[in-house]
This record gives sequence, C-alpha cells and structure tokens, in this order.
Amino acid sequence: MIKYKVKDVAADLGVANKKITEILDKYCNVNKKAGTSLEDSELDVIFDVITQENKVESLDAYFASRNEKIENGPAPEPEKKQDKAEKTDDKKQDGKPAKAEDNKPENKEDKPAPQTKKRQRRVIDTRATNVDVERYNSKYDDLASGTSKSRSTDRDHTTKKQKFSNRVQKQKNRRHGKRETEAERLKRIALERKQKPITIEIPDEITVQELALRLKATVAEVVKKAFMMGTMVTATDTIDFDTASLIAMEFHAKVEKEVVVTIEEQIIDDSEDDEANLVGRAPVVVVMGHVDHGKTSILDAIRHANVTAGEAGGITQHIGAYRVSVNGRPITFLDTPGHEAFTTMRARGAQVTDIAILVVAADDGIMPQTVEAINHAKAAGVSVIVAINKMDKVGANPEQVKQQLTEYELVPEEWGGDTPCIPVSAKTKEGLDDLLEMVALVAEMKELKANPDRAAKGTVIEARLDKGRGPIATVLVQNGTLHKGDTIIAGTSVGRVRVMTNDKGERVQEAGPSVPVEITGLDEVPTGGDVFDAVSDERLARTLVEQRKSQKKEEIFNAQTKVTLDNLFDQMKLGEVKELQIIVKADVQGSVEAVKQSLEKLSNEEVRVNVIHGAVGAINESDVMLAEASSAIIVGFNVRPDSVAADHAERSGVDMRLYSVIYDCINEIESAMKGMLAPKTREVVLGMAECRNVIKIKSVGTIAGSYVKSGKIQRGASVRVIRDGIVIADDAIGSLQRFKDAVKEVNEGYECGIGLEKFNDLKEGDMFEVYTIEEYRD
Repeated sequence: MIKYKVKDVAADLGVANKKITEILDKYCNVNKKAGTSLEDSELDVIFDVITQENKVESLDAYFASRNEKIENGPAPEPEKKQDKAEKTDDKKQDGKPAKAEDNKPENKEDKPAPQTKKRQRRVIDTRATNVDVERYNSKYDDLASGTSKSRSTDRDHTTKKQKFSNRVQKQKNRRHGKRETEAERLKRIALERKQKPITIEIPDEITVQELALRLKATVAEVVKKAFMMGTMVTATDTIDFDTASLIAMEFHAKVEKEVVVTIEEQIIDDSEDDEANLVGRAPVVVVMGHVDHGKTSILDAIRHANVTAGEAGGITQHIGAYRVSVNGRPITFLDTPGHEAFTTMRARGAQVTDIAILVVAADDGIMPQTVEAINHAKAAGVSVIVAINKMDKVGANPEQVKQQLTEYELVPEEWGGDTPCIPVSAKTKEGLDDLLEMVALVAEMKELKANPDRAAKGTVIEARLDKGRGPIATVLVQNGTLHKGDTIIAGTSVGRVRVMTNDKGERVQEAGPSVPVEITGLDEVPTGGDVFDAVSDERLARTLVEQRKSQKKEEIFNAQTKVTLDNLFDQMKLGEVKELQIIVKADVQGSVEAVKQSLEKLSNEEVRVNVIHGAVGAINESDVMLAEASSAIIVGFNVRPDSVAADHAERSGVDMRLYSVIYDCINEIESAMKGMLAPKTREVVLGMAECRNVIKIKSVGTIAGSYVKSGKIQRGASVRVIRDGIVIADDAIGSLQRFKDAVKEVNEGYECGIGLEKFNDLKEGDMFEVYTIEEYRD
C-alpha cells in the first residue's frame, strides 16, 4: 500500500505541517514528523477536526470554500501542489493507480472556473468511506465552538515564514573573527564553574580519573591542580577524602561526604538498644581448666546426667551448651575442652560468656592449661570464680592452690581479693550449692540485660555435618529472638532455620537471649566462633556470603608467601626442608581446627608439617585421591573411611591414621617426625558386620541381628560402632550367637547375633568394625 505522509496531507489540505502534527499530538497522542507515514484511523481524525474547525459538513465543502479563496486571492497554488493532490488520491484508492475517469470531479460545482494564465484545478475527495465521528472522543464535538476563530487565525499565519533574530549569538560568532582559543575556553569554563558551583559527593577513597569525571573536568586539569598543591598523582592513583576535597575546592565545587551503604549495613541491624527495651537475661557460664581436673564432672553433677562416659578417654572433645535451672533461675553452661589443642575453641567460649568457672584440682594445683584459661578469661573480660575440685582426695591442699592463684593476679576473697574460691567435690557433690549460689550472685551484680524484641544475633558454638540432616550448628543467641523460619547468615554460610532443638532434644519454635539451640537448614557447615545474624532479605544475604567467600579466597591467596629480595634466602632454605603433607578429617569443625593447629605446631627445622586439607565428615574417595596426588597422610579423628575409600587407599598405598584421642595423634606424628616411631602394638582389623535387625530382650539387653560382610567376628574382640561414617562407640563383643548356640567366631557370609558389653543404642544400618590389638617386635 502506498504510504501517505504528514507533509502530503498538509499540502492537500492547504495547512502547515505543524497544524497536522498538533492535531495528531492532541487527539491521537502520537508525535510525528513531516516525513512520517499516517494510518487510516489518524487520517480520519485529521479530516474530522479540519471539517469541524471550518464548520463545513464534508471535505467536498471544505475544498470548495478553500478553492474560492484561492481564486479570489492574489496568487494561485503552485503546480507542484496540485500534482501532489492528484498523487495522494491515487494513494488512498486502496493502494491502486487511479484511472482516468476516477480523476474526474464528482461534482461539477466543485470544479473551479477557468481563468487566463491559471491552471485548471480539480478537487478530490480523499476519503473512501464516511466516518462516524461519534466513535471518537466526545471532545471532538466541542472543537467547533469557541476555538474555530483563533485556530483559523493561526492557520492564516502559518503560511508565512517567521524569522527569529539572535543578534547576541551572531555577535559572539563574529567576535575577533576567529575561533575560541584553548586558553579562552578554559577561562570561560572556570568562570562558569565559579558562577554556578557544582556539588559533588566524594567517598573515603577515590581515583583521580573518577574525581575528574565528577568534577566535569579533564584528568590533566585535576593532575595540574594536585601538582600545584604539592601532590604528585596520575590518572589511576587513589587519593583520600581530604586531598580530593582540596582539589574539588580549587574547581569551586561544594563537597559532600559520600556515605557508602554496604550490604551488611542494609540487612544486619547493629543499632544500640534503648534502655526501656532491655530485660534481664540468664548468665552464660563457661567451665575452664586443665585436662582431667573434673570440669565435665562438675557440670555433670549439676545436670544430674552422665556426660563423661560418652567421651573417649574421659576427655571432652566438643563444645557442649546446656541450660539448667538453679533455684528457679536459668543458667547457660558451656562445657569447653581443657586440652591445649582446643585453645581456639576455649577462646571462643570465653568470648561469648559472662562468668568463667576455673576448675583447679586440689591435689594437682595450677597446670599449663589452667594458666591459658586464666589468660583467656582476662582477655575476654569475664568474672572468674575458682572451683577447687577433688577435695575428697587424700592430699588435697586448697591453700596451696590459693597461693598459686595469687601469682596470676587472682587473689581469693578471704585473702582480701575479689576472686571467689569455692572448695568442691564433683564425686561427693560437696560445695556445689555454694558454687551455684556464687554464680547467681555474680550474675545479679553484673545486671545482665538484652532486648528480645529484635532480630537475633549470637555466636556459633559448634558445627558438624550430619549425613541425614545436613549441616548442623549449635548456636548461642546473645541478643534478640531467633524464630523457626528465620533467614540467618553465619560467616560464609546462609540458610533458613528449619528445625530448632534445645539441649534436652525438644523441638522449639523460638529461642531468646542466652538460650543455646541446635539448628538445621544452613547450606554449609559454618566455623565455630562465627557470629550469626537473622536477616530479612535472603537474596541480599546470599550476595553478602558470595562477597565474603571471595574476600576469604583473596586473603588466602595473599597470605601465600611471595618470593622477594628480602625473603629470597629464606625461600631457598625452605627448598631443603622436607614437608609432611597431611589431610585432616574429623567429626566436628572444632576438632578439625584443633588437630590442624596442633600438627602445624610440630614443625621443626628439618620437617615442616603442612595441612593441605581439613574438613568434616567421613573419609571419602576424593580425600584418598588428593592424598595420592600430593603424597599426603590422612589423619582421621573420630571418623572412619567408607568402603570405596578404604579399597582405594589399600590399592594406592595411602597411609590412613585413625584416632579417637588427640594425644595419640599428636604423639605418634611427633615421634614419626623425629624418627623415633617405634610402636609396640598395632591394630589388626578382623572383620566387618552390618546390623540388620535390633532385638531387645529383657534379661539380656539389646542384640544386633547382623550379617558378616568381610573377615570374621570373634567373641571378646574390640569393636567400633560406625554410623554414617562416624564412630559413635568403642566397645567389646560380649556375646556372639549363631542360631541358638553361643559361638567363638562367625565367618564371612553368615548371619549372627552380636551383643556388646556396654553400648546398647544400636540402630539398623550400623556397621561393626571388629579389631584386636596385637604386639609385635621391630
């Protein structure tokens, strides 16, 4: 179809292009130029408006009246316009070329009378159909009244050219008869800046290039100003806020400090609490001291539960958090391990607590780990209460303990100091009530308060990976209230709280200040000691976690020693040092860190220990592959390898050392490094069995209906109970049945009933690793 343009319509109707564009803008809400094509609906609107403005019934009448004016006027229309009118008629007739008879006028009266030296003019109705004006907006009906006079006046004047004189601009162009020089341009720009000063925002640090962009100046100008101020900079250099402000003032700019709002500031509320919103909270108490001085036993006596029996060698391996009620007042206890390898974990415990109970054995006195505990408590600024334990033992000397305490600036109250010293016995429960009363008294004096009506904030006490439930974290809420379903961010892990369990194993919906809970729902295992925050925007939280991960990778990368002229000699010496590569796998994150730090401390002049990987969970095939590729030793702490990993390790000759007590791990590796590894005993695995059915008999106990998968099972042999790759018990086989007969051993491929001597909490799917310790000579 042939296009009909704005300028063609204006020419045919005898109006200015501007008139047509105004009609389109006003009634069709479209902005078109002279060369733009029109649609049929837009043409209909234009024709309706023109006929109503001129108070005529149709276009025929409009053309007739217009032609009369043209004939009576001083000059006829140019020939070019008539050709356009004829051409436009061809365009409107369904896009087909017009025939000769179609070009004849429909009404003879419309044909203008011939005149001398005037071209005969024909009027053409360009509308193919009659348009119903009522389907347009009702505004069209009011166009004829009130506006036709002014519009017709405007139309008469549109044909005339309007000249706009800009004498000032012409004078500027003629000035000096030459182009503006660079110096003049700079002078003019400086004058304009001074007359209209701009306002810019500058952050703490900014590059010269960015500053120039904000000042709307060239980099050369900014560098020049800086040079004149005595500062040598280049385009890519970074300058501080004060320097940038002085440079900006030279450009007559107003400076404002740019406040950069980070994602942490957007989603984490660190505002101070109003005193009116604070309520009392329970004290958080940490039990610290030397190994085997009775920390867990004291807490055990308070909780009336036996925790110590579940720890290997009577040593607390993980941080535990317990909430007990003393005389109707809740107190939260953190039981931290006492071994020096857990220094970091103990430091974490001290940082989140209000009161520290320092346990000292009356017969041993102050030991190295006791001194560390005192230093951590002082650094954290917590109140110290000394519990002198084992008063029931022969040779207990509490006075000597008090004397030793004064050497570390802990003066007992009875000697005029401010450190309460309570003699207790975890075995006979002597003095425990006095200890708890002292804890309550100190807590009351400290006036501990928190605001429960805000987003939760606290610390991750411990974290581990569970095969069935995923990452599990024990957290202590320090302020606010944590609800089920909250989105939390802890270090480089983020997630939504799915399940919250208190210290008694009960599911809870919320946890207030000073309440320890175990939560699931994080995307990865956080690090113990990480601060967690409940946030409102999960999307921003995940963005923040990605930023933190990137920063962590960058820090690790930057921490790697680069060779420089200063350390070149040291690096050359390191080339002669042998490296012992170690992979550490443990059941909880705290143990991974503790084992890692303990082993790295063993480095000496000849051998350097390098822990290349540390993680939570069972030893898997990827660990063995990494060990094989890097010639490393795998150290497992309270974990076992899965069957695929064990086979792979045996085939590739990867050395796997599995421990349940950290002393053995440290001593064995230290001996190996010193070339003194001479063990007199070794462990021989006899066989593996799988528990397929659990039978409970009143007179006997719990029996595991088992299937021997490899080797053989012997009565009286030692056995490890493995669940999801984690060692949950180390016991001995008390009874072994084959049908109704008691037997000494059962070989591979047969079923049997296994009864353990102490451990009864068996479940289907548990694996029994049966082994013996045999002596051998070098």
